[in-house]
Amino acid sequence: MRLSAAPMASRGHRLSSVTADGKTLHAPVYDETEVRAAAGLTMVAGAVAFSFAYFDHQYVPLQVVSTFFFVEFLTRLTLGLRYSPVGLVARRLAARRPSEWVSAKPKHFAWTLGLGLAFSMMVITNSGTRGLLPRTICLTCLTLMWFESVMGICLGCELHARLVRRGWTTKDPAFEVCAGGVCELPGREPADPEPVRTAL
Repeated sequence: MRLSAAPMASRGHRLSSVTADGKTLHAPVYDETEVRAAAGLTMVAGAVAFSFAYFDHQYVPLQVVSTFFFVEFLTRLTLGLRYSPVGLVARRLAARRPSEWVSAKPKHFAWTLGLGLAFSMMVITNSGTRGLLPRTICLTCLTLMWFESVMGICLGCELHARLVRRGWTTKDPAFEVCAGGVCELPGREPADPEPVRTAL
């Protein structure tokens, strides 16, 4: 899906066009290419820090990276991806790629989960806690970032969709378009199908 967009003063962009099937998008959006590039960058940084901690028992890189991730996700949620340190690099990396716009709200939900995990890791690693707990949290973070960057699967977006389907939260009109169609929720009217023509 290739669309033109005008930047907002706050998080995300406002579209000045419609999707390929003619649906107008009203809520802010992000470029999925930039989001995946940012996930890849954070995954590499986290994997390097985890390797130092696991194999060499050097925990300073993990302490620094977990603190940086907390600041990164906090910046994304308050100012937007384009103002975060990783977001600036991701935007340059994706500059020559066609934009693929997805709703910003699901990404904010996923980044809120990331903020919680980063905060936990920051507190745990900087307080000197070692062992299974920080290792499990770190591997969970790396798995989520791997799915986002390599597979293009936003597990946070899918989690929200499942919560809505089970009735544990209300349907949010800001969840309009997600990569892979995971925002398609019950109650949404599907596009009119093409009439089937049969030969007489």
